[in-house]
Amino acid sequence: MNRGTPSPAAAPLPEAVAAGPVVLDGGMSNQLESAGHDLSDALWSARLLADRPQAVTDAHLSYFRAGASVAITASYQATYEGFARHGLDPARTSELLRLSVELGREAVRGARAAGVRRPLWVAASAGPYGAMLADGSEYRGRYGLSVDALERFHRPRLETLASAGPDVLALETVPDADEARALVRAVRGLGVPAWLSYSVSGRRTRAGQPLEEAFAVAAECDEVFAVGVNCCTPQDADAAVEIAARVTGKPVVVYPNSGEQWDATARDWRGSATFSALRVRAWVAAGARLVGGCCRVGPEEIAGVARVLDGE
Repeated sequence: MNRGTPSPAAAPLPEAVAAGPVVLDGGMSNQLESAGHDLSDALWSARLLADRPQAVTDAHLSYFRAGASVAITASYQATYEGFARHGLDPARTSELLRLSVELGREAVRGARAAGVRRPLWVAASAGPYGAMLADGSEYRGRYGLSVDALERFHRPRLETLASAGPDVLALETVPDADEARALVRAVRGLGVPAWLSYSVSGRRTRAGQPLEEAFAVAAECDEVFAVGVNCCTPQDADAAVEIAARVTGKPVVVYPNSGEQWDATARDWRGSATFSALRVRAWVAAGARLVGGCCRVGPEEIAGVARVLDGE
């Protein structure tokens, strides 16, 4: 597959966020599950890149129609090592990684055909090492690997995603500042801007490092144009946005979960959603320029974010 053509847009995404807030999409997994797809295996939504690619495009399109301007690809769990465990060779894995970006482009074309005229972008997702393990360690970090080893893990996948021509790379749900150091090194020289977002608990990474220390990892990296948090509670995001802006001086990216909690024993979500328009306003006031949602945040909530950012 040839390198993709950038989405129709008034400016590159880093320039656009410098001018004002931009709406991200919501959770890919909840949108696919609501359409009846089973995501219970270790590949999660990445399995549908091979099995049901149209479902991925449809999920992206639902968010564009709701008001999102950035589609985050279904490559979060897609890795050479993870696909190899399911019998896919490196060449096929490379095809699927590039396909994840093309499906985002296809959704852009669909949105254009549906009359959406605002600028649209595609962000190629790269999840943490723990996502490949599929054992919950993506929410703990501390894998026992060196920064060098983590860089060697991430670099080939990032090179392949970059070759597909996304507008940006989304280095997301990072639990550990050491992994962030590896990712910052891995994106150098790829020619694609990136955002870096941690999964956090309170004012610390999931691995326990203070957020001031974690965000500082990206402060001097020119390739990383935005920093922030995702896949955390909205309450955790409240303080993190201010810290990220203060420590780095960069635009902040924030896309938390709904606020509900996953019950691993019951395999169900518990509690109440706390994702709200009032929080979105506070995040923007504190420096957020890329705002959306992660798990359990769907098109309805993203439409609400778009209304807030449009001043309604």
